[in-house]
Amino acid sequence: MAECLQTRMGSLATSQGLTRRLNDRAEDHTGVSTCTFKTVLRAVFVVCVCVLGWVPAAQALTVLDDRQHKVEITQAPQRIVSLLPSLTETVCALNQCHKLVGLDRYSNWPESVKAVPRVGGGLDPNIERIVSLKPDLVLAAGSTRGADRLQALGLTVLRLEPRNHADAQRVLRTVAQALHVPAADSDRVWQGIQLGVQAAVQSLSARARQQRVYFEVSPAPYGASESSFMGETLTRMGVANILPASMGPFPQVNPEWVVKSQPDVIMAGDSSRASMLQRPGWSRLRAMQGQRLCVFKPDESDMLVRAGPRMAEGARLMADCLNRAAAEAPVSADNRPTEAVK
Repeated sequence: MAECLQTRMGSLATSQGLTRRLNDRAEDHTGVSTCTFKTVLRAVFVVCVCVLGWVPAAQALTVLDDRQHKVEITQAPQRIVSLLPSLTETVCALNQCHKLVGLDRYSNWPESVKAVPRVGGGLDPNIERIVSLKPDLVLAAGSTRGADRLQALGLTVLRLEPRNHADAQRVLRTVAQALHVPAADSDRVWQGIQLGVQAAVQSLSARARQQRVYFEVSPAPYGASESSFMGETLTRMGVANILPASMGPFPQVNPEWVVKSQPDVIMAGDSSRASMLQRPGWSRLRAMQGQRLCVFKPDESDMLVRAGPRMAEGARLMADCLNRAAAEAPVSADNRPTEAVK
């Protein structure tokens, strides 16, 4: 790197010397138009930029992480480690995938990132491995263990963890800013996400909008409440969520709460299927009796639980589930999908 800079600075010095000589000639040869020499000078500068590759250095900037701490980015990052799948996908959505040199074990989209070296996960990052990759920026969740240690070792760590739609938009803009990507590019990505979500919303039938949903994000069980980004998507669809915002975005749920709430539709990943059948009282759930249980495959679950560029695809999956459930459910006197409890 130093050798490369030395070469470029030498090239710049050569061009500056040539500029001074051209100016001297302009003063010595008064019969030649000064405008001609200015044209030559412009041409010399263009040659230096295009042939020698010299461009002014990018200015340093400061961004705020999720803790409202200032993180200084001294130059456009060229070697990035990401420890959260949604952040990995955000980098790629901004056309910066080629700068990723290390990833958490769960980052699997787009296809090209599968070849990037793995450095553990958010809960167990391999500090030595990360340091050995010599990243100039580490992207991590606010809860990532070892982030303080990475900072103490001199690495620049930007902690971001989107939990709702507003967070996702803010994180997209912050990552773009940190990577020196124009704001217009991140705005364009966000607009595409919003258009996709809106298309999913408009695809819902009137009956589908009348259903009440329980969305399970992990078999502990943890659910997605109204304040999560999945919950906000359901709200945009006009669908009720049995978990109120007051419980926090992703609360641990008492299975009895779900039984008492009697959701019309249950959405969950494949990992939850087996445990659901073993939970007391769940066989009496209308959704289970009516087979209005949408179990998503692992790649589909990834789209649903990551607050990032693929939120529109996640919204489409939810809309498809709701439309199928509404079509299968009996209709009550008030035209509401229902099912008798046996």
